[in-house]
Formats: sequence, structure tokens, C-alpha cells
Amino acid sequence: MKTKSLFFLFSVSALLFLGSGCTKIEGPGGAATIKGKIHVTEYDGANNAINNYFAPKFDVYIIYGNDPADTYFDDDVETSYDGSFEFEFLEPGNYRVFVYEDCNTCFSGKKETIYPITITDKKEVVDMGTIEVFENF
Repeated sequence: MKTKSLFFLFSVSALLFLGSGCTKIEGPGGAATIKGKIHVTEYDGANNAINNYFAPKFDVYIIYGNDPADTYFDDDVETSYDGSFEFEFLEPGNYRVFVYEDCNTCFSGKKETIYPITITDKKEVVDMGTIEVFENF
């Protein structure tokens, strides 16, 4: 009887211990994906569009979670030859994807454009579509 009680107590303790460690938060380790494409339009000094293309080797950034205090990116990818990008192996949760683009009225000359994303299913694929980016030449 004592052996069964100890086994039961050990089993319950193990389940509680293992169950408490299964809480997943935003970030890597899952099976979800965020994907999209970057399209750039270039403007001259007179603000006339002079060129547009799907941008290869363009940096795209992601922040895990939606805490506004988190301002440093957690990961980044570079777009492929056709402007496409993917953040793979993500857990369900909240994310912020952002890119930098030119800004004539910004002190630094660049601004970040942030896109909030929520993944609700562990194998979800979120397609952001085409992100338009403006550059000055």
C-alpha cells in the first residue's frame, strides 16, 4: 500500500512539474510561419517615381511579443532574389514585423514601418502579402 501511495505521489508531482514547463511563448520552436514580399519604389529628388521592383537582399526584422518596451529586434532575415521572406518555426503568439524605409521628414532619414501579427494556430502560415517600401535617390 505504501509503495502505491509513493508511486501515486511521484506520478502527480512529475505531471505537475512537466506540465508547468510546457507553456510556450512567442518565438522559435514551433511550426508556424510568417511570410511576405518586399516591393520597393524609388523616387528622385522631385518626388517622381523612377523605378520599382521586388527587392532582393532587403532586411526584414521581427520582435517576439507585443510589449512596446521591447524595441530591439529578436531576429532578421534577408529577402530572396524575388523579394520574398519567411520567418519559420514560430510558436503561436504576437509578433511585430518591421522594415526600414527612407523618410524625408525624419531626423535620421529612415523610419521603421511596423506590422503587428498574431499567430493563433501552431501550424499557421501568415501571408503578409506585399509590403511597399519607398526609397529616395
